[in-house]
Amino acid sequence: MTHSFSEFSTNAILKVGDESLLTPYKTSKQLGVYAFIWTSNSKAELIVDSMPLTLKPHSILALTEVQYLQFIEGEKLNVYFFNREFYCIKDHDQEVGCAGLLFFGNDHIPLIHLNEKEQKKFNILHEVFVDELETKDTIQAEMLRMLMARFIIKSTRILKAKDTIETTPVSKDSKTELLRNFNVLVESYFRKEHSVSFYAEKLFKSPKTLSNTFAKLNTSPLRIIHERLILESKRLLVYTDKTAKEIAFEIGFEDASHLSRLFKKHTSFSPSEFKKQLKSAS
Repeated sequence: MTHSFSEFSTNAILKVGDESLLTPYKTSKQLGVYAFIWTSNSKAELIVDSMPLTLKPHSILALTEVQYLQFIEGEKLNVYFFNREFYCIKDHDQEVGCAGLLFFGNDHIPLIHLNEKEQKKFNILHEVFVDELETKDTIQAEMLRMLMARFIIKSTRILKAKDTIETTPVSKDSKTELLRNFNVLVESYFRKEHSVSFYAEKLFKSPKTLSNTFAKLNTSPLRIIHERLILESKRLLVYTDKTAKEIAFEIGFEDASHLSRLFKKHTSFSPSEFKKQLKSAS
C-alpha cells in the first residue's frame, strides 16, 4: 500500500510504500526524485547507473533524482520517494541537506546496513511515518518534514560510522559524474553565482560542453541553477517574513524584478502572489 502526501503551495511530494513504487523502473529510467530503498528479511537486486547492485537484507540505499534506476527484483521493501520541494525547501545542516553525505556529497553509493538495534529504531520511525501520512491537519507537512530529517540524520550517523557501512563506487559514467559535481557546486554558490560560465570554469569545462552533456540527461545547467533559485525563494517565502525584494537581494539579484520574472515563469505566480496564496491557504 502506498501513502502519499502533496502540498499545493510548494509542489512538495512524498510517497511511502512497498516495491510497487518501483514498478515504473522495471526498465532503466532517471529517478526524478530522491529515494530510499530499504530491505527487510530478503535482498533486492537493482541496477543503478548501469551498475548491478545487490541490496542485502536490512539495508538502506539512498539515491538522488539524477540517477538511473532499474528494479530487477525484491519483496517486502520499504520505499520512500520525495522531491526537492518536500525536503530541500527546509534549511538543513550541510551534512544532512540535499547535497549532504547521503546524496550528492558522497563519492560512493551508500549501502547502509542496519544492526538489530537500528532495525527496531527504523521500524518504529516507519510506523510513525505511516501514521502521520494518515493524519490530515494543518501541521502535517511540518511533521512529515521533521520525520524525514530524522530518517536522514539517523542514516547519516550510520554512514559516518565506517564499521557499519558498505559502499559501491558511483558509476564512472562521465555524464552522471559531471551532473553530480555540478549540483554540489550549485548548492555552494547559487546565492551569488547564477551564470553557467562560472560553474563551467570551476569544472574546467566550456558552457557548451555542459549544455550538450546535460541535454543527454534531460536537463540543462541553467535549468538546474534556476530551479535551485526558485526552491530557495519558496523556502524564504514560506518560512520567513522577508519581502520579495529582500529575498531577491539575498539570493544574488540586483534587481528584484529579475527574480519576479523568473519566479512567475516557473510557478505562474509572482513572489507576492505566491505569498498571498500561502496566507489564504493557512
